[in-house]
Order: sequence, then C-alpha cells, then structure tokens
Amino acid sequence: MPSRSPSAETLTDLVLTLFRVNNATLVWGDRLVRPFGLTSARWQIMGAIAYADRPQPVAWLARDLGANRQNVQRIVNELEQEGLLRFENNPHHKRAQLVVLTAAGKRAYDDAIRAWDPAADDLARGLSPDELATALRVLSVLRSRLAASNAGEDEAEA
Repeated sequence: MPSRSPSAETLTDLVLTLFRVNNATLVWGDRLVRPFGLTSARWQIMGAIAYADRPQPVAWLARDLGANRQNVQRIVNELEQEGLLRFENNPHHKRAQLVVLTAAGKRAYDDAIRAWDPAADDLARGLSPDELATALRVLSVLRSRLAASNAGEDEAEA
C-alpha cells in the first residue's frame, strides 16, 4: 500500500467525513424543508436562483452549484410543473431559457429560510466564527482545486 503524507492522511479522513456530513445534511435538510413542499435538492436550486444577480439558464445554475446539468434540469422542470419556477425567454440564447422563482416559489423559499435561521444557530452552537471561517476557507480551497481538476478532465475528454 503506498504511503501517504500526514496531510494526505488527514485529508482522506476529512473527505470521508465530508461524505458522511453531506449525507446527514441532505437528510436533515429534507426534514427541515418538507413542510414547504421542498427537498434539500429543490431548496438548493431555488437558493441558487434567489441569490443570482440576474435570471440564469439551467446550465449556469448547474455550474454555480457544481452539479450535473441534467439533474438540475430535471428538478427545475419539476419545480416549474408545480408552479414554483417559471421560464423566461433568454435574449442571448433561444433555447437556454432563463429560470426565475414565481411568487409561490419565493414564498416557499422564504419559508425555508425562516426555518433555516434558528436551525443554523442550533448547528453552530459551540463553534466560534473563527473556527467556522477556517472550515469555510479550507473547503473553498478544496472545491477550487477539485473544480480545476475536473475542468482539466473535461477538456481532455472533448
């Protein structure tokens, strides 16, 4: 078995923990937003729409989320069928419609955020802002490196 550096050993433990945290977060998030007709995946996509500077097509939302475009498209289509999202014409691209929240979608998203705020306080209990900032910084660097690595792989396949 090849030997790893101490940093690689710790990173391996971190990644395995991230997988577990991700799964637990999805289950927890599903329970949190279920009363508003959402799932963690739907809430995440609606958040990307809500926080975007302007309406975006599905491909841009998927890129910003680091998610598979087809999965985002499927969820966007479901949300549109349920009246939580709508499509608008994109003046820059005929086929890539822009995705926007409807009034009902904004209400569901806002309800989810109101549920999130006290839940976030509870999750953060006992963790200092500095500890959380360090974790955010480390995860942001890892995400950037992984995205760069994945982009290189995408170019090699093209």
